[in-house]
Amino acid sequence: MKKYLLITLVVLFCSSLYAQTIYKELPSRYLNTSRDIKIKLPKNYDPDSHVKYPVLLVFDGDYLFEPVSGQVHFQTYFEEMPESIIVGIVQGKERFYDGYYDELTGMPFESGKRFYDFVQHELLPYIDREYNTSPFRVAIGHNTMANFMNSYLFTDEPIFQAYINISPEYKGTMSQNLVTRLGHLKNDVFYYVATSDKDVPKLRDNIRATSAELKTLDTQMFTFYFDELQGDSHYTLVTGALSKSLDKIFEIFKPLDEKEINEKVLTYEGTLDEYIVNRYERIEEYFGISKPITEEEFAKIVAAAEEREDLESLQRIGKLANKQDPNSSLGNYYLALHAEKVGKNKKATKFYESALALNETIIIDKEYIKSKLTNLLEEMAVDDNEKDDEDEEN
Repeated sequence: MKKYLLITLVVLFCSSLYAQTIYKELPSRYLNTSRDIKIKLPKNYDPDSHVKYPVLLVFDGDYLFEPVSGQVHFQTYFEEMPESIIVGIVQGKERFYDGYYDELTGMPFESGKRFYDFVQHELLPYIDREYNTSPFRVAIGHNTMANFMNSYLFTDEPIFQAYINISPEYKGTMSQNLVTRLGHLKNDVFYYVATSDKDVPKLRDNIRATSAELKTLDTQMFTFYFDELQGDSHYTLVTGALSKSLDKIFEIFKPLDEKEINEKVLTYEGTLDEYIVNRYERIEEYFGISKPITEEEFAKIVAAAEEREDLESLQRIGKLANKQDPNSSLGNYYLALHAEKVGKNKKATKFYESALALNETIIIDKEYIKSKLTNLLEEMAVDDNEKDDEDEEN
């Protein structure tokens, strides 16, 4: 019974993915024919919204599109990566011609160059015109198409900002040229490579050698990730590679975790409001996504400030929360907490009272603020009585 239930759930999950897939036939003057593409939009996509989405362009869309869609669905559900627009190119029997390359350089040649131009000058502009896209684009390819997509790096401003190379079959001098090119970037690039111990030996050995050189590059513009999976074949490594690559490329998008707090937040030299603001600015810079700092992030950064005994950060975080949402009680609550810690109890009561007049939050509700205010007033009353007693004795 459990087996049949599991199968049913898997079928329903896959059906929901496919049901949301848009199939288009895109005419091309470069290819002198039409090319089928698959498009999957975010679940709550609204064409009239100002929200922009990264674009994941999947080469080998015949068999990679669905695994990519499933992994993106999983990771966005748990807020591990931003919702994205996924575009798959159906290549079929044209794959050989799409990836046709110059034997010396490994760069697109003849039919490969025509396909290169189709992607750059027709497909991507079409996606940008039709949908709400951000400037952040990810190229995903397997084997020879991974080799092909690397050719987009050899321009002054690469059209992709991230490259997921799944067991790439580097052709000609592509490996050597990549090492040279990636060492002299003017724009940020995320570059992921995966192989496995069971991969095709010739490919695995070349990937290992190339990755060893890429690891030595010393440039802030280049972020390199390499995984050698265990026990997977040339084809079964796809799932693990997709999971790990998306997890790493979109690492900064994830909520603050214990590792980041311990390694970066607690040791940060400036005030922690600067840290969280810079973090969100990088998210907007990299992915074109502008979003407010969440209540959970505020709570974590405040906890870190308290652990550091960093009262200046606590006060500045309160001001930052007020600036982001003046109608929320969160900012005044943190300012009250700061005032209380520095011994300005009267000021703290005013902030607590102000917080009660504003919208409560999920993390800090009004009942909790009332309890904090009541306790503070009781402490102040005790202090006043003790002071009166001292005055009488004197």
